[in-house]
Amino acid sequence: MHELTPREIVEQLDRHIIGQHAAKRAVAVAVRNRWRRQQLKGDLSREVMPRNIIMIGPTGVGKTEIARRLAKLVQAPFLKVEASKFTEVGYHGRDVESMIRDLLELGITMVRREQAEQVQEEALKRAEERLVSLLLGEENTTETTPTNANASAADGLTDSGAMPTAEDLHKKQKEEAAQHERVRQRLLKKLQDGFFDEREIEITVREKQTIPVMGMMGPDQMDPGMTNMLEGLMPDRSRQRRVTVQRAKTILTEQETEKLIDHEKAIEQAIERTEQTGMIFLDEIDKIAGSSDGRGSNADVSRQGVQRDLLPIVEGSSVVTRQGVVHTDQILFIAAGAFHSASVSDLMPELQGRFPIRVELDALTRDDFARILTEPDASLTNQQEALLKTEGLTITFTPGSIAAMAEMAAEANASMENIGARRLMTVIEQVFSEISFDAPDLAKKGTKRIEITDEFVRERLSEIMDDEDLGKFVL
Repeated sequence: MHELTPREIVEQLDRHIIGQHAAKRAVAVAVRNRWRRQQLKGDLSREVMPRNIIMIGPTGVGKTEIARRLAKLVQAPFLKVEASKFTEVGYHGRDVESMIRDLLELGITMVRREQAEQVQEEALKRAEERLVSLLLGEENTTETTPTNANASAADGLTDSGAMPTAEDLHKKQKEEAAQHERVRQRLLKKLQDGFFDEREIEITVREKQTIPVMGMMGPDQMDPGMTNMLEGLMPDRSRQRRVTVQRAKTILTEQETEKLIDHEKAIEQAIERTEQTGMIFLDEIDKIAGSSDGRGSNADVSRQGVQRDLLPIVEGSSVVTRQGVVHTDQILFIAAGAFHSASVSDLMPELQGRFPIRVELDALTRDDFARILTEPDASLTNQQEALLKTEGLTITFTPGSIAAMAEMAAEANASMENIGARRLMTVIEQVFSEISFDAPDLAKKGTKRIEITDEFVRERLSEIMDDEDLGKFVL
């Protein structure tokens, strides 16, 4: 995080997201402030609170993508959760603290993945040694002792008919051990060259048993102490599996990686990372805002209940998880909502105060759609070109075709539900529906290059755009 300035963060986000500069600047400053706080000493660092953000804008304009790309950029544990899911059951729905537990699990997965990369070479080496032992018919271990051969040497006589001396036995053992090692090295070389990849062998696989669901309660809703107790009562289960050597290498490497990872250290690091760099994206927060007309209802009671439950989490509290206590004081919360029928002021004043930064995202225009189709690193046109290239087809787009698809998407959003940039996916899929289906046959017939023109796009979409009912169904 310390290597990226706010300007550099915005530049990186620009590679994937078109426009929305105010939102990009806001999240860039919020992330940089975390690094600045970590440079402070003493009590002052604990007094600096995260600059939580509310993004206001219609669907499909990039709210989620900004938060997701930002978390990936700074390698932070990131969780997207819909605020409305907490109102699905009764008044309070799912336990609000579950999002902190889910965020920690993501942090643990992230840290373990990093540790696994560090021990990957050693884990692979150990797995190959175990495979050599299996191929030799020895026990599933890297340690081998040629006891049978040594026993035969001890029972035998020397060439002169005399009983062998201790020195003779020792020399014989060294020769047999050296020969055994040479055999292992030859097998190891063939194993690494893929000579045995398709041969089947039998290995022992350990599997974790799942925790049973108690009534309507899932494992994530149980008390952490109860979950740990149930896990203790259900030890890992071992069973024999017959697999190819290639598959066995993958399985054994995973087993050896698990042995090499320091799980306690991973959990400690994950808790610290979750607390200091964790990010939670609270989508559809407008769905839990109360009615502005002043009339109460059961739905309003439910929404108010969710807001009251969210408040201590956002303010800063201690959440008990299976792995330990997680403090939420420094977790960055980014909320988002369309706020068509509600406003930010409809939220509880206490909750509003915990989101000091508010940015409004712009609705996307036809020009924005044209840029979205071509400028991002993994734009929809680049994706389509890469997908069909696997079939031997080279796809090119004329400037007119890009403008036509952008125009069609803008018109569809204007005449139907405005779903933002997501409309481009439906448009491009309709344009390529026949080509994608016929691609293998086209390649066999010798077609190598297809140019997408303005006329081609309009021909593919004109019938759908002219028929309003069909357009609503297809686009």
